[in-house]
Amino acid sequence: MNIQEAYLLVKRRLATLYDTREAENIADMLIEFCTEITRTERIITKNKLLSIDHELLLMKSIDRLINHEPIQYIIEKSWFYRHEFKVNKNVLIPRPETEELIQHIIKNNSSENPSIIDIGTGSGCIAISLKKNITCQVTAIDISEQALSIADYNANKLEADITFKSINFIDESKWNNLGYYDIIVSNPPYIKNKEQSEMHKNVLEYEPHLALFVEDDDPLLFYRKIAMFGKSNLNPNGYIYVEINDSLGEETTNLFQEYQYNTAIYKDLQGKERIIVAK
Repeated sequence: MNIQEAYLLVKRRLATLYDTREAENIADMLIEFCTEITRTERIITKNKLLSIDHELLLMKSIDRLINHEPIQYIIEKSWFYRHEFKVNKNVLIPRPETEELIQHIIKNNSSENPSIIDIGTGSGCIAISLKKNITCQVTAIDISEQALSIADYNANKLEADITFKSINFIDESKWNNLGYYDIIVSNPPYIKNKEQSEMHKNVLEYEPHLALFVEDDDPLLFYRKIAMFGKSNLNPNGYIYVEINDSLGEETTNLFQEYQYNTAIYKDLQGKERIIVAK
């Protein structure tokens, strides 16, 4: 099998799962991963034969895709805010909506060298992206040691000086060890358990539920804790930036207002209420 035939095979096998453009993008990524040949090189050397090892890897990877595993977990990388991040099943795949969260912080920040805490850092994409774009001091926390290992790897690779801490943020007794901040940012778990039936298999069966779901009877748990943490650990004139469940915009806004925050809610590029800024 030559490289062009391999590319067409991937597209054909994915035709029932993805639209044409997405299938082409996935095929590009998978061929580069399996052969270490870039898209440009592939066009030039399209008749080059795959080695036996490369062909075996390709076939195994196609099977994983057919079983709905995200391409990012297969190639163990994802792109976020102009940088490549390592990802695996222990961290969420960074989303474009979260890039919009980063943009709000960068645009709104007027502090010189602000102190920032990223709550539930996962792959570290928020903390690292802020560090790469603002002169700031960043602390990033997560309950998952596996996630922190990935985040630390990404920070070292991208030369971002981040302080990582393993903390169960829900446990208020741990807050005394966290210090004070000018900016609190978080993309916390916010999907109700009952919403699982509406989700695609590539998310539901592979991405970490710990970072996705909250109990139906308390879907704003993390936002309440963040609001409380801000009352004790946010510096004067500090800001909170959070990504939210688009179906709970009013409820989440009201929660922050109950804790005496001035709030603004912003829609993402799809027109969904996605970001709350609280001061």
